[in-house]
Amino acid sequence: MSQLLNRIGGVSCRRDLSASIVIFLIAIPLSLGLALATGAPLQAGLVSAVVGGIVAGLLGGAPLQVSGAATGLVVVTADLVQRYGWRTTCAITVLAGAAQLAFGALRVARAALAISPAIVHGMLAGIGVVIAVGQLHVVLGDSPDSSVIDNIAALPTELRHPHPAALLVGAITVAVLVLWPWLPGKAGRVARTVPAALVAVVAATAVSAGMTVPRVDLPSWEVPALPGLPEGPVLGLGAAVLTVTLVASMESLLSAVAVDRLQTAGPGPRTEAPGVAPRPAPEKQPTRLDRELVGQGAANMVSGLLGGLPIAGGAIRGSANVRAGAVTRRSTVLHGVWVALCAGLLAGVLELIPLAALAALVMVVGVKMVSFAHIKNVQRNREFPVYAATLGAVVLLGVLQGVVVGIVVAVVTALRRLAHTRITLAEEAGLHRVRVSGQLTFLAVPRLSRALAQLPAGASVVVELGGWFMDHAAYDALQSWAEGHRARGGWVRLGGRSGRPIAEPASAHACRPWTPWRNHHCTRPAPTAVQNGGGQLLGGVSAFQRHTAPLVREELARLAREGQRPTQLFLTCADSRLVTSMITSSGPGDLFTVRNVGNLVPPPGSGDACDSVGAALEYAVEMLKVGSITVCGHSGCGAMQALLGSAVPAPSGKQTLHGRQAPSGTQTPPAAQTPTGRQTPHGTHAPAVAQTPLARWLRHGRPSLARMERIGRLGRGEVALGDRPVADELERLALVNVVQQLDHLMSHGCVARRVAEGGLVLQGMYFHVGEAQAYVLEAGGAGRFSAVRPDHGAAAGACASGGAAAAGLGGGSLAGGVGLM
Repeated sequence: MSQLLNRIGGVSCRRDLSASIVIFLIAIPLSLGLALATGAPLQAGLVSAVVGGIVAGLLGGAPLQVSGAATGLVVVTADLVQRYGWRTTCAITVLAGAAQLAFGALRVARAALAISPAIVHGMLAGIGVVIAVGQLHVVLGDSPDSSVIDNIAALPTELRHPHPAALLVGAITVAVLVLWPWLPGKAGRVARTVPAALVAVVAATAVSAGMTVPRVDLPSWEVPALPGLPEGPVLGLGAAVLTVTLVASMESLLSAVAVDRLQTAGPGPRTEAPGVAPRPAPEKQPTRLDRELVGQGAANMVSGLLGGLPIAGGAIRGSANVRAGAVTRRSTVLHGVWVALCAGLLAGVLELIPLAALAALVMVVGVKMVSFAHIKNVQRNREFPVYAATLGAVVLLGVLQGVVVGIVVAVVTALRRLAHTRITLAEEAGLHRVRVSGQLTFLAVPRLSRALAQLPAGASVVVELGGWFMDHAAYDALQSWAEGHRARGGWVRLGGRSGRPIAEPASAHACRPWTPWRNHHCTRPAPTAVQNGGGQLLGGVSAFQRHTAPLVREELARLAREGQRPTQLFLTCADSRLVTSMITSSGPGDLFTVRNVGNLVPPPGSGDACDSVGAALEYAVEMLKVGSITVCGHSGCGAMQALLGSAVPAPSGKQTLHGRQAPSGTQTPPAAQTPTGRQTPHGTHAPAVAQTPLARWLRHGRPSLARMERIGRLGRGEVALGDRPVADELERLALVNVVQQLDHLMSHGCVARRVAEGGLVLQGMYFHVGEAQAYVLEAGGAGRFSAVRPDHGAAAGACASGGAAAAGLGGGSLAGGVGLM
């Protein structure tokens, strides 16, 4: 174990060191460019990178988050510098950091994420527009104005009379930034290991050698002056502190969430050579947003005291950190150390960089903040008005004012959606159709009642609800009218957008199917299409991506992070008619499922070919620590038919008799040879046949057949169904097989030990396909299976197997799920 930990630690250190160099190379030009864009001293950008890396890296709650000069605060900081001066801006940064510390202590980080994504993305896009327009003036050889409107108005003049050298430097920087990720071939893959920002700045610096262009000017390092006491109107200063606090916090928290999702997806596939054991992956460290807010607050206080820019976590740096293979917060801290060493030892090299290159770099960053993917997303969710209003208000009025405008528009839009309901009546071939578009709340109940009153008594009516929300008042009004209409001889169907009936929950079981299963044949290809199984499969997957994936993505992401923790092992037949998730109303992460022909459990030592079931049992019992194992048989089982001497299903769809094809529908005589090569129930012994894989597998069902024959000879131990007689020999064998396989389970040492300790329950189940009815084996019921009813209680009987009475653990959730059928 110690060697494994040392190996993990060594790999982690190497990967963190490599990642720290990558983000250091990104941070240097980006920090200088952001300082240039705000009008602050250029060394302030380097200070923020050092403090963000070391302080926020050590104290923050997002280990792979990389903090530095806040991109989203460029416009705000530039306005503060111009209005109050640099020392007062530093004081505002300190106060904003103190506010972040308070918010983190109050644990309000999650509440901050409740703001609509359309507002956040609109704010960032507006900031990006302001940054891009302002830095374009620097690229053209001029200095930007404080107002974006003035900058836009001055662009025509600047474009007619640009500074040739500055324009050339800026154009080269932009070209490298855009084209570097698209280099083709192997050379491109190697080149992309070097950050595009570094390559662009180095290329622009090399081209500008000998040109007369403004360059970076770093003053000599000295003890920073303390921030000046804020001077100005109290309300104005309070608004400035609030703006810096909110924008820096939102940018940091959203970036932390984005980096966490990227970390969950992983930095990419492993690259070990064939035959080399893959390197062990260290456990993913959790993201704690409240701690991250505290870390950001501490970093902003230190940065303000040292004369640095306001700090926030950045998605650009954080995503680069994850993709570079970082494992722990060491990479973030080391990058801050490298920036400090570079600023102290290589200041002369940094002063070779032309300002036009840094301006072009920041201009491209601003353009990228207007994400078309975000625009498509908010448009798909019908929130584009909120996005556009926020963006426009940020550009015209300012960041804080833009956020307020966005919140107002979002509230008005939500209220309009709740209040706006359209009800129409139509008659089609004697069927009256009532369509409700929008959300059905108590505000629409009067109009709905007037529309329903126009329908004639005794008519056939379909009510289609096109919204996603219906409150209790509307539901009660609909149900009352429907009951009255049916009492007068009418017919009513109430349906949602998918056409399925609507009803209030009737069971205490909280789970619901992930997606409607009825009418699933709509995923099959059209008759004119190529008739193969692939069309239906791909159609079903496409329907999953459209309808179900958005519903389960959050839950699956949680399971991907936390790993599987099922409490039950469900062992059943491979028959396609047996849909375990439908029968048990279960979803991802609920059941560890093993399926095979005949739901058989080979005893230990049955041969290497049978290790699959044994391996699954060992993994579920020893590693996953499941609390119950259920063996589920079913009606019409082909394996049981084969054991009884009936035909074995052949790939052609016809039946085979001992390897010979029989006409469709032919039944083997009772005394026919079974695939197991054993004596048939009627006592005749047929010659052995060739041992196919199916025949070899079915030999594990021979004890079930022998048990049923023994029951018949001795007249005791009969299996039974609680509400009806056993239909035939096939059903009897399926029931006996469930009991027999439970005995086989007890022959596995890990199962017997856990049952004896009281930590594992064995359960038997039988599912009648034609009746859609499940039966569970009663505890101590001597082979009696009782039907599971829709109102079945939370507790379910567990079977006693192998002479050990199983404790009543784990059965409740399964029986509750079965009861929902």
